[in-house]
Amino acid sequence: MTVSDGTEIDTDVLVLGGGPAGTWAALAAARAGSRVVLADKGYCGTSGPTASGGNNLWYLPPGPERAAAVDRRHIEGGLLSDPAWMHRVLDETYRRVDDLAVHGRYPFGVDPETGRRRGSSLQGPEYMRRMRRLVHRAGVRILDQSPALQLLVDTDGAVAGATGVHRRQGYEPWTARAGAVVLATGGCAFLSGSFGTDVDTGDGHLMAAEAGAEFSGMEFSSAYALAPSWSGHTKGLFMQFATFYDDARVRLGDDRATAMRYLLDGIPVHARLDRAHPDHREAMRRSQPNYFLPLDKAGIDPFTEMYPVRAVLEGTVRGTGGLRITGTDCSTTVPGLFAAGDVATRELITGGRSGGGSHNGAWAMSSGSWSGAAAAEFARNRGVPDVARPIGGVGLEGDPDRAATRAIIGLVQEHTLPLRRSFRRTARSLEDSIAALDDAWTAAPVVLGGRGRELVRARSGAALLAVARWVSRTALARTETRGMHVRTDHPDTDPDLQYRLVTSGLDRVDVRAEGHLVRRGANR
Repeated sequence: MTVSDGTEIDTDVLVLGGGPAGTWAALAAARAGSRVVLADKGYCGTSGPTASGGNNLWYLPPGPERAAAVDRRHIEGGLLSDPAWMHRVLDETYRRVDDLAVHGRYPFGVDPETGRRRGSSLQGPEYMRRMRRLVHRAGVRILDQSPALQLLVDTDGAVAGATGVHRRQGYEPWTARAGAVVLATGGCAFLSGSFGTDVDTGDGHLMAAEAGAEFSGMEFSSAYALAPSWSGHTKGLFMQFATFYDDARVRLGDDRATAMRYLLDGIPVHARLDRAHPDHREAMRRSQPNYFLPLDKAGIDPFTEMYPVRAVLEGTVRGTGGLRITGTDCSTTVPGLFAAGDVATRELITGGRSGGGSHNGAWAMSSGSWSGAAAAEFARNRGVPDVARPIGGVGLEGDPDRAATRAIIGLVQEHTLPLRRSFRRTARSLEDSIAALDDAWTAAPVVLGGRGRELVRARSGAALLAVARWVSRTALARTETRGMHVRTDHPDTDPDLQYRLVTSGLDRVDVRAEGHLVRRGANR
């Protein structure tokens, strides 16, 4: 690796994103002998949803139980997943948990009855602290607080690095030329306030689209979680122990779908974790202390007292959609660009159902490891290009206008966050959103821009807008209800639509399926 003036870097593999997928990718590339740079929008090891709380893993030993789990998930996901990929992820996750235990010295528990490692649960902060240490010891150069703003491509259009800024150095620009790039920038939660998702604004999606990448599963972006009404803590594993009530303390039910339906109708909902066994409550507090912190501060015992809850959109973070994967190495439709974690589609392993928690955790480990190793091989064969040009667009060149950035982000949230927009969809509501979002995209190149902090904010605003447009167009094209995608004007699942939808384009958004065009966006 060579560095000039602290801003010009040449490296074999550049990893964008420092969550679990990014750190596993960086580790795999470094172990393959590559020079690796990891640039994180936040602080690698502490930012993002995983570092903010507990993390489950889809972790099953080989055998009948694993085979049954794959079959069950394939059906629950609307038959859009790929069982071969599901088994690959389970195999790889099993190996990475061993890796984390041996080399990361993660203190997994042991089942006293079987003597087997309990590899299905991780403490997010401790997990990511150890991943940062593993990456650092492997020789990876970590650029903290250094958000990427755009990709670089060579003369053939292959991705050849990225540019960004150093927040802690007065927003000084950096440029990294690389033989291959792994995108691990996370999903898009539309700045909903969901715990740990403040960095998940779709930046990687926009950068990839500018290079010509395609997306898959963007209609499966309507994942909501329940949080205390004054908090964004959506680590909702404990909601399985909740009973839900209305303002009059009348019992509404004990499943999250019921709670969501009442919230959609404007009826206040309260939760109480009264189905948790008294002997397990202290262990629950130890396993996810962050969940109980806002409740304790409010003087509420959630096991005996009710507390109001709200629905918080987690978008593609707990949803399924992302960059289309074209090979078992997590390559994308753009040469030199690989994708890992929530920025990539998870349809392959979870279909149209939310991958939140265990499946996404396993996918991050697996896709990170595969993409990092593949990027190292690609870079070894290619080398670092001598010539690379930036390809960023919207948000980088417009007039500095904080009010315009706030207005566009507000518009995106108006058309994504409410339950009436994403939890339940109709052609009318989607067409209304598409019209408003397309108009905003037409104006965005002129009004989104700035310097320093405002430049980063403007670029994220452009990314949020782009993701919202892909989501709306794809949701309109899937004229059925399947998985988490619910169309109230098409309430049934259509067996003739059992295929994945592929979305592409910026100024004009196109949606196709199985090799043919489903819906072409208007020229804007």
